[in-house]
Amino acid sequence: MPVIDFVTDEENLTMTVTAEFAAPVERVWAAYSDPRQLERFWGPPGWPATFTTWEHTPGGKAQYTMSGPRGEKSTGTWEFLAIDAPHRFEVLDAFANEDGTPMEGFPSMRMTFEFTPAGDSTRMSSTTYFDSLEALEQTVAMGAIEGTKMAMAQIDAVLQDLRDYAQGKGTRVELLDDTHVRITRLIDGPRDLVWRAHHDPDLVRQWMLGPDGWEMTECIAATEVGQSYRNSWAPVGDTPGEPFGFEGEVLLFDAPRRAVTTERMQGMPVETLNDLNLYEEDGATLVTVLIEYPDKETRDMILATGMADGMEASYARLESAVLTPER
Repeated sequence: MPVIDFVTDEENLTMTVTAEFAAPVERVWAAYSDPRQLERFWGPPGWPATFTTWEHTPGGKAQYTMSGPRGEKSTGTWEFLAIDAPHRFEVLDAFANEDGTPMEGFPSMRMTFEFTPAGDSTRMSSTTYFDSLEALEQTVAMGAIEGTKMAMAQIDAVLQDLRDYAQGKGTRVELLDDTHVRITRLIDGPRDLVWRAHHDPDLVRQWMLGPDGWEMTECIAATEVGQSYRNSWAPVGDTPGEPFGFEGEVLLFDAPRRAVTTERMQGMPVETLNDLNLYEEDGATLVTVLIEYPDKETRDMILATGMADGMEASYARLESAVLTPER
């Protein structure tokens, strides 16, 4: 976890986060000064950021929008007050409407970012300055501390080459909190093909089978917001087990990058929220699935079924049976 300290100072009206990254100062600076890299970790999981304006010079402006899994939007702006590459920059951060105008009733905040060497790593200190105690308390109450920690936990995948970060490590499961789990798997293939493999029924049937001895008996795809999907499986021959399936609805569909769906086991009321994101680098695609469970008990029950093992078997089949012939 990059964040090593988080301090709110009500007397001086500041909030300071300290983090340490396993990369040199120049590499960390590059991540914070390139909007395509920055947007991969600026928003917390489930709320990825997209920078639509980027004028990286003193007096310049940046605008970004974070998109929630149910279509929610949160827009912010930066005004760059000072830039001293690769050691420090300062911005005026503000909540904004979609057109970039300041949002009434929300505070603007001056933020400084400082980067210093720490052996082979980089120590970052980011301080936010508030105009009033009310503004500080409002920001904390909105989940700034938790959101910042979860957002910055994504930066390791940005600072390393994608293959160095994930290749050969299989399907990884991270417990983010009591109700959120992040699953990642590097697929050796381009994003467009991986996206099609997730949404073309003819391709889905070739790999989304789970452990050996099972077959997919039903695959109804959904590729538009509001559509419903349905997938079913059954054991083959003497393989033990009972047929089962999942179904749900599409909440967000942004090909070939992101799809958010609800998911519930057929005949069961318990529902999860599945947020699929695909990121490509050097011909490989990082598949990230953020799952939101209704409670900790449901999370633990589902993970205990061996879900991750089944996903790994399917992803391995995706690479060998689908992507290799396609290429």
